[in-house]
Amino acid sequence: MFRFARAALLGLMCCLASVAPSSASDYPNRPVRWLIGFAAGGPVDIVARIMSQWLSDHLGQQFVVENRAGSGGNIAAAAAINSPADGYTLLFVAPNNAISTSLYKKLPYDFLRDTTPVASIMQLTNMLVVSNAMPVKTVQEFIDYCKANPGKIAYASSGNGTSVHMSAELFKAMTKCDMQHVPYRGSAIAFPDIISNKVQLIFDNLPSALEQSRGGSVRALGVTSPQRWPGVPDVPAIAETVPGFEAVGFYGISAPKGTPPEVIETLNKAVGEALKDPKLVARLAEVGGIPKPMTPAEFGKLVADETEKWRKVVEFAGVSVD
Repeated sequence: MFRFARAALLGLMCCLASVAPSSASDYPNRPVRWLIGFAAGGPVDIVARIMSQWLSDHLGQQFVVENRAGSGGNIAAAAAINSPADGYTLLFVAPNNAISTSLYKKLPYDFLRDTTPVASIMQLTNMLVVSNAMPVKTVQEFIDYCKANPGKIAYASSGNGTSVHMSAELFKAMTKCDMQHVPYRGSAIAFPDIISNKVQLIFDNLPSALEQSRGGSVRALGVTSPQRWPGVPDVPAIAETVPGFEAVGFYGISAPKGTPPEVIETLNKAVGEALKDPKLVARLAEVGGIPKPMTPAEFGKLVADETEKWRKVVEFAGVSVD
């Protein structure tokens, strides 16, 4: 009896040992949640859905985009960080994750400590667009109008701590324009108020700003990249009027700390292959994105560098959120 029980126990241990590695090596074997910190229809959501469809088609499991809007993306980040580190909950990473570290004083997590970098997807500029009711057609005219009407102009953002918010704060600090901040739970929600001139402008991520400006709903004045952006060469860089102004966004994927290296490798390789697919690259180009594949280590360094860069901007602008 004892020998039988011992043999059964050894057999069970062997089975468990064989199952444990396979759970990572055959990843993914069930649907994957991809948490997005902003509302559906916004620029982050657009890019996430393009990439999630490619991953679903090529990895044999559904990558399901789940929008957790609010608190500048911090609700989604906290939910991802507190999820099992098994690769079945991922987080869409954008500049807000680097900015929040210094902007928010009471975050329940440390982003660099509590996440594992997975892959970089692309870089993207923001675009300054204004209501058609605004009597300005250039960045300089806009600056002059702001200074002639201090405190009377309101700018929208996709939430506190987003690159949309901080691009405007950097602009305020560098031009001495006095503007009021009106945060929304995503830029898509803000555009009706910009179009109706309830708020006058937004420094939005290029995909939605470009869609609205091409449709004639708003007027584009400039991009936040240091030079003109390849997808919209007819729109000046704000830096042409405000030397040194720069706010280029990055998009990518992170996972909870402790996610198996095999899972990280699988995802990074898949994203790298996606960024070689001419059809996917063309779709990213349609929304103004430039593919930027990186190793997990390179992406981790980028997030760390951006965190330090935006810390300086937050301090320079003198803004914070409790």
